[in-house]
Amino acid sequence: MDLQHWLGRATDAIQEWADTFGPYRRHPSLDVADDRFAPVFAEFTDRLKDNYPFFHPHYAGQMLKPPHPAAVVGHLTAMLINPNNHALDGGPATAAMEREAVAQLAAMFGYDTHLGHLTTSGTIANLEALFVARELHPGRGVAHSADAHYTHGRMCHVLGLTSHPVRTDDQGRMDLDALADVLGTGQVGTVVVTAGTTGLGAVDPVHEILPLAARHGVRVHVDAAYGGFFTLLAGAAGPEGLPPEPWRALGRADSIVVDPHKHGLQPYGCGAVLFRDPDVGRFYLHDSPYTYFTSGELHLGEISLECSRAGAAAAALWLTFRLLPPTPDGLGEVLAAGRRAALRWADLIEASDVLELYQRPQLDIVTYFPATDPAALSAIDAASARVLTDGMAAPDPVFLSTLKADRDAFGARHPKITADADGARILRSVLMKPESEDHVEYLHDRVERLARGTTPAT
Repeated sequence: MDLQHWLGRATDAIQEWADTFGPYRRHPSLDVADDRFAPVFAEFTDRLKDNYPFFHPHYAGQMLKPPHPAAVVGHLTAMLINPNNHALDGGPATAAMEREAVAQLAAMFGYDTHLGHLTTSGTIANLEALFVARELHPGRGVAHSADAHYTHGRMCHVLGLTSHPVRTDDQGRMDLDALADVLGTGQVGTVVVTAGTTGLGAVDPVHEILPLAARHGVRVHVDAAYGGFFTLLAGAAGPEGLPPEPWRALGRADSIVVDPHKHGLQPYGCGAVLFRDPDVGRFYLHDSPYTYFTSGELHLGEISLECSRAGAAAAALWLTFRLLPPTPDGLGEVLAAGRRAALRWADLIEASDVLELYQRPQLDIVTYFPATDPAALSAIDAASARVLTDGMAAPDPVFLSTLKADRDAFGARHPKITADADGARILRSVLMKPESEDHVEYLHDRVERLARGTTPAT
């Protein structure tokens, strides 16, 4: 789609709607002449150049990419009206869009009933899920994987809950025996299961944790902020297909968080929280004497800890889902390309004499490190750091990221490497752009050449 054309149509469409209310004169205090705006805009756009090229497939670092053009058009078009989805009085059209888009997310996860809404981030979405968990199990803490996102420990502190990190196995997944020990203390009311850790892309065994939690009367919350949309690849044919069991178990979890601003092709400011039991809405009950007055329907602000929220985020997601729905043949095709790219790169690394795979990718995150002589953590750490910085500074740059792996985690995967340090940085590439599939060989070749230039191969 032609982004420039549709952005022009966006301004035309909103102006046509605005004209139906009759003419009025804008206040002169708001006037800014073009000749005054031009140099400021030039400075602004020049400063924006101080960014990494998140849009380009040669950027294979963090989980960053531009939103889909449809999301850009949807967001900017609605932003010209600037609706507030806290109450129907502030955004009737975008509130309806939000409900429809959230219902599509619930259906994707297999929820027959649900209560949910969009949030400004996965952090806030997880805060809401843990808030409800605290209300349902007062005085009991939260267990989560030691590799879960740091938001859980932070939000437990905010909510006055005890956080119980659980060790992981040699694939970065929550260890079931360790979890059973923690649940056996009777001190835990909710276990957070991660479907796609942000470091390794590891997927906890949801299908095995659910019955274990049920035996202890513990709620299950799934943090699928990063990996949630990969449920579209569960049981798919081809190399991109994922084992179906953990993903098809998501519909039995008590709550789920997913971030459309990651694999949902949205701009930042679009997370979502879903509850399987709509009755948990009672914990949000409050009164706002000046907002809930034009409709007897449930206002989104009545089931949200946040107050003002941009209706533009809902508009962007709704428009995107109309074109690329959260189905295997819609968004699933986008995720499949990144997943194939990760598996292809993993194969190339396993065949390399200068790179070693840290572990096989479970989603679309590839972790690896330069082969060093001596094969020791300190040497790997230094070599990884040099590849990262040299890659960005090269005339034909490649952009990676690093992940700190501690001594025990490294030893569980690579016991022959000398543990002469507490841990080591490894290289990490997130292949969430589908275009990565066409650039894997280039990326691999560049990283191999960088590794050859920074450390002797074994």
